[in-house]
Amino acid sequence: MADIELLQMIHAPAEEVYQALTTANGLAEVWTRELTVHDHVGAVNEFHFGEDDLTKMQIVELTPSAKVEWLCTESDPEWVGTTVSFELQETNGTTTITLRHKNWKEITNFYRFCNYNWAMLLYSLKSYLEEGQGMPYQARKF
Repeated sequence: MADIELLQMIHAPAEEVYQALTTANGLAEVWTRELTVHDHVGAVNEFHFGEDDLTKMQIVELTPSAKVEWLCTESDPEWVGTTVSFELQETNGTTTITLRHKNWKEITNFYRFCNYNWAMLLYSLKSYLEEGQGMPYQARKF
């Protein structure tokens, strides 16, 4: 099994980071504008990336200002059964985010592509919270 692990520091309180990762408004600014988001464990969030690209993530954990965890139930076959978590640690108004995308069956070119795109999501999150504008899928030019 392989895991992706990334770290980002954002000059914003953990509560603001948590809200950006758990609300439709926040996720629309940082990941994709085409989504359905819920606010309770067990619910399934839906994220669309173009006409035929749907990712469904079941909410596994929501610990305010501390952790968000999803289980992928529908997406590219390499994602199904993997988990994505965001762990938050605030110190003096700066939040360190550890993103983990765990339980990949193997390292493939899609794994490498996703590693890059998760880094871009963290950059988008940082831009959104520090500068007021993220970079969701629909606004990307790469």
